[in-house]
Amino acid sequence: MNNYEVMFIIDAALEDAQKEAAVEMVKEIIATEGEVGKVDIWGLRKLAYPILKKNEGYYVVIEFTAKPELPKELDRRLRISDSIIRHLIINKDEK
Repeated sequence: MNNYEVMFIIDAALEDAQKEAAVEMVKEIIATEGEVGKVDIWGLRKLAYPILKKNEGYYVVIEFTAKPELPKELDRRLRISDSIIRHLIINKDEK
């Protein structure tokens, strides 16, 4: 089991319930084959540059442990999600 961290930006135009549903979706994907650790919701922040003509996003960081196959599946699922505009998965064990 490796330690990972995923940061993703949810579309700020969504309702609060939809934002929470997106966070829960990511946690469920992780929980299927891994273990969810610390969930840090940064909230609404200004983007460094416009993404899809949007200037703000709802930032969330989740730490988790999983086998090396899970980040690939998580990446695939986050890419096709309409509510998530950007994401980044890092392996915290690599130097």
